[in-house]
Formats: sequence, structure tokens, C-alpha cells
Amino acid sequence: MSDHPNTDKPMADPETTASEPATGSATPDDARKQHTISFTLEPEDAARLSNLCGNLDAHLNQIADHYDLNIYNRGGRFQIEGSIGKAKRAADLLQRLYRETGNGTEISPDLIHLFLTEDSSRPNQRGKRSYHSDDGIIKTPLAVIKPRGQNQLEYLARVREFDINFGIGPAGTGKTFLAVAAGVESLMRDEVKRILLVRPAVEAGEKLGFLPGDLAQKIDPYLRPLYDALYEMLGFEVVAKMIERNQIEIAPLAYMRGRTLSHSFVILDESQNTTKEQMKMFLTRVGFGSKAVITGDITQVDLPRGVYSGLKHGLEVLDGVDGIGITRFNNRDVVRHPLVQRIVDAYDRFDAREEAAEKAAGKGQEAGDNAG
Repeated sequence: MSDHPNTDKPMADPETTASEPATGSATPDDARKQHTISFTLEPEDAARLSNLCGNLDAHLNQIADHYDLNIYNRGGRFQIEGSIGKAKRAADLLQRLYRETGNGTEISPDLIHLFLTEDSSRPNQRGKRSYHSDDGIIKTPLAVIKPRGQNQLEYLARVREFDINFGIGPAGTGKTFLAVAAGVESLMRDEVKRILLVRPAVEAGEKLGFLPGDLAQKIDPYLRPLYDALYEMLGFEVVAKMIERNQIEIAPLAYMRGRTLSHSFVILDESQNTTKEQMKMFLTRVGFGSKAVITGDITQVDLPRGVYSGLKHGLEVLDGVDGIGITRFNNRDVVRHPLVQRIVDAYDRFDAREEAAEKAAGKGQEAGDNAG
């Protein structure tokens, strides 16, 4: 039986049974009742089912733990036990994932985590266009890059459409990796003549002066994530040759002053550590036939106290300007270990409490001064 997605028969609608018959509209008590949903994934294919279920049913267990359900299967016949709403969402997710296996997608805990977070963030938007992993695909000599989640998909679409793009959000959301992938794609299609990787030379707790070499060599280790992405897509030897031929250039932001960057794909990484003047200088370097992608996390500013982030300022100034794409990632877009998302959430909650406490203290001080 062929694995081609076009040969898949429509999956049978899930059959639902409940411990007690439900009549009328759903109530909170109905939601808590234990229901059983049964459905069959077709065409039944052992390799695809193994991919879906994972080693020792690890993928099924991940989904069951998330929704607090029990999931059983015998071949392509599945049975889900739990509250009706969660059981239906789990059944829908399993069917979506099985369709992905027909496209050759390798199901992984990361991919399941992304589908789960997408579902959790849009519980009441059933009619909205859903993410599909084949959308926005980028093929490089050594890797096939698929956007994970709707925000990544929209980010890539904007990078392809607009000449200047901002990708803003916490670490682990793929904003830099996808920017590099888009740059490689543009270079392979001869849309640009080179890729330029830029980073501000700002100390993030470590003193640059203690590192050996000139400024470019000092900043080189800080660009390691960009190198790693290039190596993954092109290979060590190809990247080395392209750097030698100046098709790939790595430079500190300070080296951009006075240049006009034409026919280039320019990525400014860690842009939250630019000053207002640096950001304006960088944006005005973009020449004909060029694209610029500016990535950063406005919660991770390492500038000296009192220096306003050029990224924050740039977003305020350029809000609503035609021809500029802005993608804002959030904690739910984190594609690293699920614990990373919870860590980011915890820091955000802590920062919010600290800010609220500072505001309350400031109001108290102001009231005291007025009374005096």
C-alpha cells in the first residue's frame, strides 16, 4: 500500500460513547464525564504507525499526559478515554500527525510539543487556518527546513515578501535559524550575491578584552549559533570556501558604518544590544537587491544601564511603515525542551511581579512626598 498522501482514504469520524448518555448542550459535569472515542487511521501502515506512536509508545504517552487521558491502540485502531473535549482534541491531533507521516515527516517529541502548544493557544479558533509542516519548506544541500508552528510559517512568508524584517521573541523560537535558512535559500537561487552575518560587540557579562585577537576574532565565538546553522545546511567545507570567496561574511556591527550593502542577505543577530544610533545606521545600510533580517529578544538587553535598546526604539519608530515585516514570537513558540518554555514563563511572571512592586513603591513614595 502506497504511503503517498493522496492515497489516504478519509479517516472515519471518531465514534464517541459515554458512561452516561449526554443530552442537550454540554455542561461542566458533561466535560468531566469519562468518554471513549474510537477511530481508525487509514491506510494502515506499520512503518507510519510506528513513527506516530514512537519508541515504546513514547509519543502516545506524551499526548496522553498532556491531555490527562488514556490512549490505546491495536494497529490503526485507536481508543481514547477521558473528558469529551480533550479526547476529541487528542483524536484530532493524532489524525493530523498521521497525515504528516504520509508526507515523510519524522514525528518527534519536539514536533508533538509544537502541535500541542498550538492547540492550547487556540482552543476557541477551530475555523482558523491550521499550520501544515509542508508549508514554507526550505531545501538546502544538507537539510530540509520546515517551519514549526504558525508563527514560524508566517515569519518565513514575511522574510520572502519584505526587504526588511524583524523577528522578535525569546530564545529557542527559531528566529535566527530560520533567518539563516532563508539567506541560504536566497543565495542558492541567485537572488543575492552573499550572506552577511552581523552582531553588535556588546559584553554580556564576559569581557571581550580578555579574548585573543582583533575585534572580528573576539566576536567570532558569539556568532557560533550562526556558524552552526550554516554548517548544518551547507557543510563545513562549503561554508569555509564561501567565507574565503566572501560569499559569506561575518562582521561586528561597528564595521558596517560607511558601507552600502547591495545584493546581500544581511542578518543582524542579538539586535536588542544595539543603541538607537547603531540601529538607524544599520537600517540605512540596506541597498538595492538586499534583504535584512533583524532578530532579537527585548527581554535580554545587555547594554549599560540607562542606554535605550535600539531594537525597542526601532520597533516604536517603524511601527506601521509599509514594506517592513514584524513577527513577534512568544513563549509558546519555544521549540527547545518543554522545560525551557516553563522557565521563560517563570521569569516573565517574576519580572511582572517585580515591576508591579516597583510601581507600587514609587506611588507610595510620591504620596509620602505630597503629604510632606
